[in-house]
Amino acid sequence: MRTLKDQRREKAAERRSGMSAAARERAAEDLAEWMHTCPFRLEYDVTVAAYVPVGDEPGSTAMLDALIDRGVTVLLPVVPAGKPAPLDWARYTGPASLAPGRWGLLEPTHDRLGVSAIRAASVVLIPALSVDKTGVRLGRGAGYYDRTLVGLSAELVAVVYDEELVDSLPAGDHDVAVGWALTPAAGFSN
Repeated sequence: MRTLKDQRREKAAERRSGMSAAARERAAEDLAEWMHTCPFRLEYDVTVAAYVPVGDEPGSTAMLDALIDRGVTVLLPVVPAGKPAPLDWARYTGPASLAPGRWGLLEPTHDRLGVSAIRAASVVLIPALSVDKTGVRLGRGAGYYDRTLVGLSAELVAVVYDEELVDSLPAGDHDVAVGWALTPAAGFSN
């Protein structure tokens, strides 16, 4: 039986698949621009954990490159083999530092830093299908990020398209709430 979360995931996937490539590209450009005016201190001694968008996820490597331009260290996830578990991390230094990993996701080719490397991050940009105004994030359902984010003191930011910031979403006991949403039109909101 499909849960309410499953229904929401399906609806979000349908909505995203209906977006034109041009609309996704504009959204990615806007998200990259927000890296220059974000509400967090992003300087040479700051680490940001982020992600490389896959398929129709919001963002692009331009968002990551904008962070590097600000002088921050950018960490990207490396999906571990086996069952869902906390994500491993490696440093991103530009598009040339990426190669296909598990499930064809682009992952950094630099040395793996371990699952605890994310603890160095001041800000974590997290992919989501939707996020509500209380911080409940709807992911793809495997729980990699929920397992990874437990106990972090970083600013947690769900990156979504504008219409994916909603009033409420169903939450489970294992869900880790975020404090911020980042959308192409409105930027950072909490």
